Amino acid sequence: MDHIEKITTDELQAKLEAGEKLELVDVREDEEVAAGMIPGAKHIRMGTIPDTLDYFDKDKEYIFICRSGNRSGHVCQYLQEQGYKVRNMVGGMLDWKGETEA
Repeated sequence: MDHIEKITTDELQAKLEAGEKLELVDVREDEEVAAGMIPGAKHIRMGTIPDTLDYFDKDKEYIFICRSGNRSGHVCQYLQEQGYKVRNMVGGMLDWKGETEA
């Protein structure tokens, strides 16, 4: 298994607060994101990732988010094998202390 880059929730929050432009992708299910997601994140359910590869740009890095970091880790593994730059938010939304939007 190739090494997947990781980012903690605190590191991500600091980058967002510093005004960094990041590509955030939330791979949770519809009912999960209804409870709130990180502002600016794009919602693409895990199961639809293979069908939405045209959304992703191999020149950009994407940070993947789920509830605990497990599903997003699987998505990162898959996309990294396709040649994309990815980073997994470890701890997921369970660890996220920043603001959320519906």
